[in-house]
Amino acid sequence: MRIFAGLLIIVIVAVSGFLIYFAAVFPAVEEAPEISFEYTPERVENGRYLANYVYVCMDCHSDRDYSKFGHTVDMATLGKGGNLFGLREGFPGDYYAKNLTPYNLSGWTDGELFRAITTGVDNEGNSMFPIMPYTNYSRVDKEDIYDIIAYLRSLEPIAHDVPESYSPFPMNFIINTIPMEPEFREKPELSDKVAYGEYLVTAASCAFCHTPVDERGERLAGMDFAGGMEFNVPGGLVYSANITPHEQSGIGMWSEEAFMASFRRFEDFSSPINTETIQPGEYNTSMPWRLYSKMSDDDLKAIYAYLRSLEPVDNTMTRFIATND
Repeated sequence: MRIFAGLLIIVIVAVSGFLIYFAAVFPAVEEAPEISFEYTPERVENGRYLANYVYVCMDCHSDRDYSKFGHTVDMATLGKGGNLFGLREGFPGDYYAKNLTPYNLSGWTDGELFRAITTGVDNEGNSMFPIMPYTNYSRVDKEDIYDIIAYLRSLEPIAHDVPESYSPFPMNFIINTIPMEPEFREKPELSDKVAYGEYLVTAASCAFCHTPVDERGERLAGMDFAGGMEFNVPGGLVYSANITPHEQSGIGMWSEEAFMASFRRFEDFSSPINTETIQPGEYNTSMPWRLYSKMSDDDLKAIYAYLRSLEPVDNTMTRFIATND
C-alpha cells in the first residue's frame, strides 16, 4: 500500500506540474499590442463592407432566420452575438458568438480586439475555438483588421449578454494549443487578379466550409475546396459544394457571368428567394448568399479567377439529405 500511495503521489505531482507548465506556456501568443489609428469615415465604411460582405463576421454575430434560404441575417441585430455552435451540432464544446457591439467591446482596447481577431485569444487571455476562422485572419493585411475594428466601434450598442463558451475535457486543454502568432501580408493589387482572389478567398474563409474534414476535424489531403463539409439545417443535412474547376462535379463549366449571377440573385433583400419560408426537411443551406451577394464586381471576378486556377478535384456528392430532426 505504501508503494501504491507513493506512486500515486508521484503521478499527482507529475500531472500537476505538467498542467502548471501547460497553463504557463499556452496559448503561445504575445500580449495584446498597443495600437492607435483614427476611425476615419473611410476606415469605417471599408470595415462595414469587409465585416458584412467579405469576412461576413455578421453572419455569425447577428440573429439569423433559419426558416429562410441561407439563414438570412436580421440586419437590425448586427453584432448582437449569441449564436451557439455547440455539442449538438458536432462541435467539441458549446461556443457562443460574442457581442461585437460597443455594449460588450467598450471595455476592450483596440489591441485586445486586434489580438482576438488575428490569434484567437480574448481580452482576458482565454483561447477561442476557431469557429471564428482566426487562423485565416492571421494571414491578411493588418489594415483590413484595423478597418473592421473601426466599423465595430461605430455599431449601435445592443444590450445582449452572451453566455460563456465551454470546452469539456480534453478540448479545454487542446483549445489552448490552437492560437498562434499571425503572419500578416499586404493585400495584393487588384491588377493581379488571381493573387487578389486568393487573398479574398482566405479572408472570406471559403476553404473553411468547402473542404471536407476527417473525424478529428482535420482537412482531408488533396480535397481543398472540393466540398462535402456537413452542416445541420432544420430537418436535414446539407453538404458544401465543390468549387474547384472540375467540369462535372465542380464549377469547371461555369462562366464568369454565371458565377457572378449565382450571387447577384440574392442581392435584392426583398426578393422571394430571400423572404420565402423554407419548411423543415426542405433543401436549405448555411451558405450566407445574402451577404456575399453584396461583394463588388471586382472582388467576385477575382475570386472566380482564383478558383479557376485551382487543381480540379472530382467530388460528386448528395447535396442535401432530409432527416426526421
